[in-house]
Amino acid sequence: MSDPFTSSSLYRIQSMTREDAMKEACAHEAEHAHDPLEKLRCLVLTRGYDSILQFGKMFRRLDEDKNLTLSKEEFLDVLNQFGLDMSSDEFAEVYAAFDEDGTGSINYNEFLDKLRPEMNEARIEIVEEAFAKLDESGDGVVTLDDVRDKYDASHHPKVLSEEATEDEVLLKFIGRFEAGVSEDGKVTKDEFLDYYSGLSKSIDDDEYFITVIKNSWKL
Repeated sequence: MSDPFTSSSLYRIQSMTREDAMKEACAHEAEHAHDPLEKLRCLVLTRGYDSILQFGKMFRRLDEDKNLTLSKEEFLDVLNQFGLDMSSDEFAEVYAAFDEDGTGSINYNEFLDKLRPEMNEARIEIVEEAFAKLDESGDGVVTLDDVRDKYDASHHPKVLSEEATEDEVLLKFIGRFEAGVSEDGKVTKDEFLDYYSGLSKSIDDDEYFITVIKNSWKL
């Protein structure tokens, strides 16, 4: 009897479950993490590819005085509102890891630099190349119209599996950059890196990750 699954079908199945597999793996890693910072990173990533991005957005929303820093109380609010379960000891260790200078506040940019899953130089380079293609003016900001014109959603797993149309995927993708923050219709380089750091976490193979980015942005 012939194999009922074609290689194309298997690829679609594997692609569809990649984000769920990452969530499950991160949940497991969080349970066994000894480093509170790594536990926090894993807990955030159990929410999906865009979780680092959304966590950062919540950080900014709860920054009441808009000085791009959070006090210990504000940081605790971020964790609670994001639904992350950490003991008081773990919270104290995480906060201390971010507040290295002992000022009693956490800097937004330093916070995301530490929380964002590491990408090697090749991955960062291809993501930055994609952003540069969108950011034709070089001002570090991309409008949603730019993304709409240039993002190719045809290779997205849900399009390949016929769960969604390209327009639906594109609108959801754009919404990930806008949800929970002021609707300014702009995407920064940091937001772009935040999103793709989550995706990168779910892909072990560098060549495959680079191919995904190249196909998506027609590089």
